[in-house]
Amino acid sequence: MTAKLKLSSVPDDKPVKLSVELPPDVHRDLLDYAAVMARETGQGAPEPGKLIAPMLQRFMATDRAFTKARKTLHQPSRPRVLGSENV
Repeated sequence: MTAKLKLSSVPDDKPVKLSVELPPDVHRDLLDYAAVMARETGQGAPEPGKLIAPMLQRFMATDRAFTKARKTLHQPSRPRVLGSENV
């Protein structure tokens, strides 16, 4: 039985460099994910660090609460009209 991974490839974009510390178990999981991905795609395993951005992107794209809250961040605030609080 073949697993259906949420990531099928790692995009090759110009990155913004960040430095993060990961717990050892998360690093091991990334190594395992890369190994499974290599087996599924028949290509070499990507570096674990290359998996982080697409995973975060996928996570945020499927988080409905984040998507809903984000929409309110980019809406211009409406000016309040005095006396309209009870309207």
